[in-house]
Amino acid sequence: MIKIVRTDADLEVPRVDAALRERGTLVLLPSTIDEAGFESELRDADLLLMCYAQVSAHAIANAERLRGIVKYGVGIDAIDIEAAKRRRIPVVNVPEYAEETVAEGAMALILALARKFKPLHREMQSRGWAWPTSSWLASDLAGKTLGLVGVGKIGVRVARMAGQGFRMSVIGFDPYVSRSDMLQKGVEKCDELHELLARADVVSVHAVLTAETRHLLGERQLAAMKPSAFVVNVSRGAIIDEEALVRALQSARIAGAALDVYSDEPLALSGHRLSPLYGMDNVLVWPHLTFYTAEAMQRLEDETLERCAEILEGRPVLVKSRDPRLRSQRFGVRFVD
Repeated sequence: MIKIVRTDADLEVPRVDAALRERGTLVLLPSTIDEAGFESELRDADLLLMCYAQVSAHAIANAERLRGIVKYGVGIDAIDIEAAKRRRIPVVNVPEYAEETVAEGAMALILALARKFKPLHREMQSRGWAWPTSSWLASDLAGKTLGLVGVGKIGVRVARMAGQGFRMSVIGFDPYVSRSDMLQKGVEKCDELHELLARADVVSVHAVLTAETRHLLGERQLAAMKPSAFVVNVSRGAIIDEEALVRALQSARIAGAALDVYSDEPLALSGHRLSPLYGMDNVLVWPHLTFYTAEAMQRLEDETLERCAEILEGRPVLVKSRDPRLRSQRFGVRFVD
C-alpha cells in the first residue's frame, strides 16, 4: 500500500487530500509535530508533501521508500536539497500559482500603511467615528517612490500595479536582473542596495531566501531608509533582521512596516521576539496569507496533484522553477525550457 505524508495539515487542501486517499494511505501531520514524530512517519512513506515543515538531511536519509518531495508552495529553503539529491529523490515546488495574488497582497499592505487602516479601524470600532485631525492624516501613493528588493516574477507584478495603477516611480535592486530587463518592466535599476533604501518611500521585499539574502536588510540598511518610509515583506521573514526591525520601529527610525512572513512562525501575542509589533499602530502583521485566495488555491491544488501523479506513477516530475537548487537535480526530473 502506498503511504503519503502531508505536513502542515492546518493548511486545508481538500481536493488534494481526497485525490491522494484514492491512491493510498494519507497521513496528515499538524504543524506542531516534533522532529521525532515527523521522521517516524516519513520512514516508510512513498511521497512527502510539505509546506512549512523542516525536512532535514537526517529525515531524508532514513526515509527508505521515499520517491519524491512536493513543496505545495514556492519556497524550498526548509528542504535539504543536497540530501535529497544524494538519495536521488526528486524535489519539486509549485512556483507560479500565486504570483499575481501575492503582488496584490503586497499592494494591499502598502495601501493599508499609507492610509492608516489599522488605527482608523480601531477608532471606528471603539468610538464609531473619526474626525479629520492630524492623527489620521494619511499619504498618497501617487508621486512616491517604491523600492523593490528583488525584481523577479512577483516584484515585476508589484511594479506594474504601483507604476501603472498608482503612478508611483519604481526602482529596483536585484543583481541578477539587467538594467534593460528592468526598464522593460518599468523599473529603474539601482546598482547598490543603499541607494534604493535612501530613495524609496516604500521598500517592498521580493527576494528569494538564500545564504546571500539572509538578513539582507539589517541594522545598517534600515538606518539608510528615510524616517518617513515604510517596509513591506511578503517574501521570507529572514531576509530582514527582525530584531533590528523591531528596534527601528520602536525608535521611530522608520515610519512603519507591514509583514506577512516571519523567521519563526506562527507569531504569538506574547513570548515571541516579534510580539511587540502587535501594539504598534504603524505596523501590520499578517498571518502569511497574502497567497490565500480561492483562485490561487485552485491553481495550487491542480498543479500539486499533477506533480504527485508524476512521482507516484514513476514518471519524471516537471520542475518549473528557475531556482538553481532545483535545476541542479539530475534524477527523476524534467525541466521547463
